Amino acid sequence: MLVNGVNLLQVARENQFAVPAFNISDYAMMKGIFEISEETNSPLIIAIHPDEQKHVGDSFLRSAIDLALRSPVPVAIHWDHGASYEESLKAIQLGFTSMMIDKSLVSFDENVAITKRVVEAAHAVGLSVEAELGTIGKADDEAEAGTEYIVYTDPEDAVRFVQETGVDSLAVAIGTCHGLYPDWMKPEIKIDLLEQIEAKVSIPLVLHGGSGNPDEEIAKSVSRGIAKINISSDIKVAYHGKMREMLANDPKLREPNSIQPDCIKAMKAAAAHKIELFNADGKASLY
Repeated sequence: MLVNGVNLLQVARENQFAVPAFNISDYAMMKGIFEISEETNSPLIIAIHPDEQKHVGDSFLRSAIDLALRSPVPVAIHWDHGASYEESLKAIQLGFTSMMIDKSLVSFDENVAITKRVVEAAHAVGLSVEAELGTIGKADDEAEAGTEYIVYTDPEDAVRFVQETGVDSLAVAIGTCHGLYPDWMKPEIKIDLLEQIEAKVSIPLVLHGGSGNPDEEIAKSVSRGIAKINISSDIKVAYHGKMREMLANDPKLREPNSIQPDCIKAMKAAAAHKIELFNADGKASLY
């Protein structure tokens, strides 16, 4: 069931769970994510980053839409971390049902101005828009955009940003980083900051970059208002970790149909853990 992103997140916010948004750029992995979402009766967001879109091409999006249309669970196809107004127009034309404009690295006023333009264009065709305020950190070179250090979201800025842009959901910087955390980095979500933001804004809040944060922190953030959580590193580490293990044990393996099933199984186990952690299992029935 293909749906608009804002519909997914409003229900999640009202029922204290978070919709998992899995970053995917491989068809076999995507099928596995659909399977585990349907097995757990969880709503789903397939997130595709512009770099991933360049890698897989437009036909991948059409495949994602086709799987969503045939799925019994609600699915949004999300343009993740769009960098410009022009990119956002492209996402609309391609058929995404949800999008993110990320201008968190520019000034507040410029972020507002560009986000507002994207919101106006997206809302004109019935699409939802996520934006980012504050700056989520970047933990490694494979990660998405971010800064070396987290610039935490200011609650008062969040109020003004939401009012001036009309955005549908907001990614907040509360103590997470994109990518895999090095051993010396000890991530900590500022639950008190999340509570302040949640008390002041009336739209769903989003968490990016929580791969290295303890499960207890993630679960608490869901209970305090996070309605969408992006997952990328965890499922890819599970998938490729299993692949490395299999190829190390048998270097003669070469056929995808011989290698991928066990990799997908490992990835699905990681995804199932996230779905349960986010309290999203069984929640597809709410739509």
